[in-house]
Amino acid sequence: MSACVPARADSARTKHVHPPHSPPPGGPRRLRVAGADVSAAIAVFLIALPLSLGIALATGAPLQAGLVAAAVGGIVAGRIGGCPLQVSGPAAGLTVVTADLIQQYGWRTTCAITVLAGLAQLGLGCLRVARSALAVSPAIVHGMLAGIGVTIAVAQLHIVLGGTPQSSVPDNLVALPAQLANVHPADLAVSVLTLTLLLLWPRIPGRAGQLLGKLPAALIAVAGATAVAALTGLRLPKVDLPSWSSHALATLPDGPVLGLVAAVLTTTLVCSVQSLLGAVAVDKLVAARPATSGHGHVQRSNLDRELLGQGAANVVSGSLGGLPVAGVAVRSSANVAAGAVSRNSTMLHGVLVVIAALLLVPALELIPLASLAALVMTVGFKMISLNHIRTVTRHREVLVYAVTTCGVVFLGVLEGVALGIAVAVGVALHRLTRTRITHDDAEGVHHVHVRGQLTFLAVPRLSRVLHQVPHGADAVVELDGSFMDHAAYETLQDWQKTHIAQGGAVDITGRRPGTRLSEPAEVDGCRCRPWTPWRNHQCERPSTAPPPAGPDRQPATGGPHSGNSGTTTGSTSGGTTAPATSPSTPGTTDKPAATTGPAGADGPTSPAESAGPAPVTRVAGSELARGISAFHRNTAPLMRRELARLAREGQQPSQLFLTCADSRVVTSMITSSGPGDLFVVRNVGNFVPLPGEESGDDSVAAAIEYAVDVLKVRSITVCGHSGCGAMQALLGAGPENTRTPLQRWLRHGLPSLARVPAETHEDSDADGHRAARPSLPRLAGRAPADAAERLCLANVVQQLEHLRAHESVARALAAGHLELHGMYFHVGEAQSYLLSGDAEGGVFQLVLETDLTA
Repeated sequence: MSACVPARADSARTKHVHPPHSPPPGGPRRLRVAGADVSAAIAVFLIALPLSLGIALATGAPLQAGLVAAAVGGIVAGRIGGCPLQVSGPAAGLTVVTADLIQQYGWRTTCAITVLAGLAQLGLGCLRVARSALAVSPAIVHGMLAGIGVTIAVAQLHIVLGGTPQSSVPDNLVALPAQLANVHPADLAVSVLTLTLLLLWPRIPGRAGQLLGKLPAALIAVAGATAVAALTGLRLPKVDLPSWSSHALATLPDGPVLGLVAAVLTTTLVCSVQSLLGAVAVDKLVAARPATSGHGHVQRSNLDRELLGQGAANVVSGSLGGLPVAGVAVRSSANVAAGAVSRNSTMLHGVLVVIAALLLVPALELIPLASLAALVMTVGFKMISLNHIRTVTRHREVLVYAVTTCGVVFLGVLEGVALGIAVAVGVALHRLTRTRITHDDAEGVHHVHVRGQLTFLAVPRLSRVLHQVPHGADAVVELDGSFMDHAAYETLQDWQKTHIAQGGAVDITGRRPGTRLSEPAEVDGCRCRPWTPWRNHQCERPSTAPPPAGPDRQPATGGPHSGNSGTTTGSTSGGTTAPATSPSTPGTTDKPAATTGPAGADGPTSPAESAGPAPVTRVAGSELARGISAFHRNTAPLMRRELARLAREGQQPSQLFLTCADSRVVTSMITSSGPGDLFVVRNVGNFVPLPGEESGDDSVAAAIEYAVDVLKVRSITVCGHSGCGAMQALLGAGPENTRTPLQRWLRHGLPSLARVPAETHEDSDADGHRAARPSLPRLAGRAPADAAERLCLANVVQQLEHLRAHESVARALAAGHLELHGMYFHVGEAQSYLLSGDAEGGVFQLVLETDLTA
């Protein structure tokens, strides 16, 4: 340790030493703001200014409070927070909570509650519990936001009509008929104009729409309504910003202790959950943003630090008389879309809000309140997302969503969230204890299908269904669940032994890897997963003796639609195990596995065998037969009905998929397709030979003609892949090597090779001048790893050009009935890229992990 610490004299002597020929250390670094951050800050500021005033209006707080919260959220939360590109400020999700607090305790006490909520957030951030907030069910969060949106929209509707909102949704609904009978035409006209501009501004067509669309619709709507109201001289309520010298600040909280504690907890909960979920959403937006030279690397969110930043912002905002602060989705998404690269954009937007609050007060006081109400009402309606409703419906959580929404609307935010949590727990318990057990007879085999978790509560139904299987019959028990308690295990195992003793056969399958329900002598215990290669399988053959030196390797289940991702118990009859058959060992045998040895074992299992011929390390036929057997056992029962339909109706694929014959490219796996989806053509190098007598290839041309003219496919995809042996052979062989069939076939790749220069992207013309070659196709975000990958990308583009030369393809393209697509599959990364843009210089874009069904 002493050797690592310099002496005091040495450290003092070397303290001011700097490298030779370099200037002494200068002063502090100057703040540098990227141009992208400046433009993003201006875009966010133009959105935040009207929304902050509108949210303050909706809560019943002083309008300056919205500007204070926007400025503090941008500067304080932007500087301290853990999500660099999230923009914080007054959020619509806090409108109902803040409005209730102002109604009950007054504005100055509400500011104190905001300070206390910020202190609570600081404590939670120090305890590093931010990740636990993500454990809240999304159905509860979306239901809470939907309930808040309904409350906002109904309340602001009264201001749009020229009236005053009530304190609750039921009161607002009751008062709505009277308000409709007493409409103020000026307020309604300004509101309709605002809504019209909000809806139509983003939809302006043509180049003008692209240029004008850069201005936020919210700013244009409010500015347009303000200009019309000022020019026509309409008399209607407008923004009133008193002098900052009379701005109300926080005071000591006054009210019942339990009520204040509940208010602080509610504000803390809503602020924290909305901010943390917003930070996670911003990370996804940043990851999905195209990687260009203009966008620097943005670090992922530190959720605990984000909670600290939000807490500090709420303390400052409440102390200065501002609204509660949280992450705002609209402004954050605008910040990311505008190209922000650091937290400087968020902070600069806060500075712009401060400047506007000090210098633009006369202009802000021209804004009609009805215009702001229409803007906030639109925000409220957007909080009721149809996309979220579809998502929770697909996941069978619509009950949780509906209860939370109704609870927030009719009872309040805290009560609605509590109801949602209670219903979510009830639904989870119901799913845990709800088990569907069915029995059917197909071709003499009795299938017992168990869906759900097998607990002691399901044992009576399980026993009743199992005893419906006749004695001596063949039975298959399919376990479609992830948990089985001891009572269910014993019931199933006792029935299995009894049924086998009565002459029946039992095959028990399960989705869970390693499902075992009987002794090792009766079980083929395999821990393989779907799509794993045969050589990677680590399976134990049924045996009554210690396993052989080289265990046999069982193939995975038959396909992506398999109902079993792991092992199945062996089929047993009369207590005797029936081993898997193979071409070399047809039929069954009752000899002990220790003396016979499993088919295809890696080594001998007895001295007698070791003295005989050399052991067979692998039997390919056995692997194939066992793979087929696994398909028959696990996948065929699930796919038989669909395959029967396809057999009756014939094939109707929508795509022709032309790819390489490489064994690592599994077309149905990388496209998540099933039987009848793709018409697949495979060859070495995914070549499409040009039509013609000399260079053409009738096999590929016939497949193309059949797919386009007979099957009427709507698209053709040419898919290359990384590590392609054909591309490597093209790079290493000359055009004169045509002695073998493989070398003659590779001639079809020579046009692709000609697209890729060996050293440079430039060629010399006849005069010796360098002529620029068209840019080559590339991967988005990175350069090709090597010459082989560069050739793979160029080959996809070249084969697409060859496709267009085929008469059937050209005819379908001209009629608009066909599309051509290029694809590149990186085997090592398990990622696919789709070609976008023109053939020359096209970019292969990574296909993102997006929920396309939402």
